[in-house]
Amino acid sequence: MGDQAGDRSRGLRPVVIALGAAALMTAAAALAVHAQPRAPTAKAPTTKAAACAGGDTGITLPPGFCATVFADNLGATRHIAVAADGTVYANTWNGSAYFPRTPVAPEGFLIALQDTDKDGRADKVTHFGLTPAEGSKGGTGIGLYKGAVYAEMNDKIMRYPLPAGGGVPTGKPQVVVSGMPLGGDHPMHPFVIDAKGQMFVDMGTATNSCQPKNRVAGIPGNDPCTELETRGGTWLYSADKTDQAFSPKERYATGIRNGMGLSFDASGRLFATQHGRDQLLQNWGKLYPDAKVATELPSEELMLVRPGGDYGWPFCYYDPFQKKLVLAPEYGGDGGKAVGLCAQKLPPVAAFPAHWAPNDLKIYNAKAFPTAYQGGAFIAFHGSWNRAPAAQDGFAVVFQPLKDGKASGNYVVFADGFAGPNKASGKAVFRPSGLAIGPDGALYITDDVKGRIWKVTYQGPPGAPVTPAPAPTYAAQAPAEAPAAALPTPPGATAKQVTKGMALFKGGTCAACHGQDAAGGSIGPNLTTGSPLWTDGSLAGITDVITKGVPAPKQYRSPMPPMGGAQLSPDDLAALAAYVWSVGHKPKP
Repeated sequence: MGDQAGDRSRGLRPVVIALGAAALMTAAAALAVHAQPRAPTAKAPTTKAAACAGGDTGITLPPGFCATVFADNLGATRHIAVAADGTVYANTWNGSAYFPRTPVAPEGFLIALQDTDKDGRADKVTHFGLTPAEGSKGGTGIGLYKGAVYAEMNDKIMRYPLPAGGGVPTGKPQVVVSGMPLGGDHPMHPFVIDAKGQMFVDMGTATNSCQPKNRVAGIPGNDPCTELETRGGTWLYSADKTDQAFSPKERYATGIRNGMGLSFDASGRLFATQHGRDQLLQNWGKLYPDAKVATELPSEELMLVRPGGDYGWPFCYYDPFQKKLVLAPEYGGDGGKAVGLCAQKLPPVAAFPAHWAPNDLKIYNAKAFPTAYQGGAFIAFHGSWNRAPAAQDGFAVVFQPLKDGKASGNYVVFADGFAGPNKASGKAVFRPSGLAIGPDGALYITDDVKGRIWKVTYQGPPGAPVTPAPAPTYAAQAPAEAPAAALPTPPGATAKQVTKGMALFKGGTCAACHGQDAAGGSIGPNLTTGSPLWTDGSLAGITDVITKGVPAPKQYRSPMPPMGGAQLSPDDLAALAAYVWSVGHKPKP
């Protein structure tokens, strides 16, 4: 859904839907939580990185804030940490199942970035750590504690002691924790370490909703969900010990599907973000007849993590219209009415638009930004891949005000423009991935498309209020592809089927994985090359692959469920196969 004219609100957009008066009041209440004012295009402040010494960095910020490019072209840069001397340490994940098209460099996946000439840009970039030849595949999580860099690598968290005075580690690493679960939808292990050496580690889920066949339409979830024994929660280890082995007994909190962002406030409270589940509309369409409403289900979440807390996955999801957790359809849910055991689960502190993908979190405990930002949460939203039939969205850093462990106001979009004019996971220019606060109070933001790191500083009055970033503006874009009428028609099919198939493709999970133009995305291959991976390219072969799915992809991390995880009729299947054939056989320019 595009931005509204006037206030350019972000979050759930007002829509006219046949819900009845009571439901409309409920929806309006949810909109009050989600809708955040955006500066109007005509009157927006024009505080951009172009006003900073580093030139135009491609993102917009509120008045008084300035972004410069600290480093660039580092590869798939995930989370970062900044030492007291200003050295930035980054973990990268090039060549992994999540980034199959990024090159694998021979050096270590960890990077130390130093600004030795103090011009605001890293002039000394040093790779370190174990290399691909030594079995490393990189990772996401990274942190600093007691003179050492801690970093996720494969199924481990490693400790790299720093030399006296800081800088680049040179010695062999020590294993802090090993045996963490890998594979499936969320194999990352982000973590955070407190001043006492308590290391909280996220174990993301292997599945979308704990189904025996992942992401397949209409299949109930496992009950009990044994996946929760080893995944779907926060685990607690000691950063002061080595050679710890992962096991279920170290679980600290449960029911968290993918808690990529972890951060402490000044009082020591632990917060986490959660990626909400996918495919309510596609897998359970009969329960969610209004596609516009279903697109906003469920919310992404900011949670206050408590010892022993249960946050509901896979049994529950957060409905922003009703402002409560409701039963998932895999566990007896009826489209949002039934609550059941979800009444005993812990709700979020704050909720955000569906599928924006919160990849990192930092509570701002520094003093360099205005008072209104101090103690609040910055969240890096990686951007959606599955908001179809609506437009993809996210690709921004938001600010959520907090006080005493609770939301104290609506979120605002703090930094925007990362994706460029095409907000799609396979087309975005940049995707926010990691955050860190420097010793000078600057906010660092990473990107895992090209590997850019921005440094955001503040140069305005200390009493400035929280203000949204102006919306980026772009020149008109040429059509990305030919209309269906210009595509070839496969033997045995009709042009009408190609047209219908195009609508099905763009309005469902097909475009989410393969891109709106079918030219590939972050989790699905390019279908326009004429060189299919799983079929001979015939209409019958394509139909067979769609029908059966792809349980073990050759180049991408996630399986394609039968029928793409959608509920396709025979006519739908024939039309979709005809369109996929046609984009693979269209004339080359």
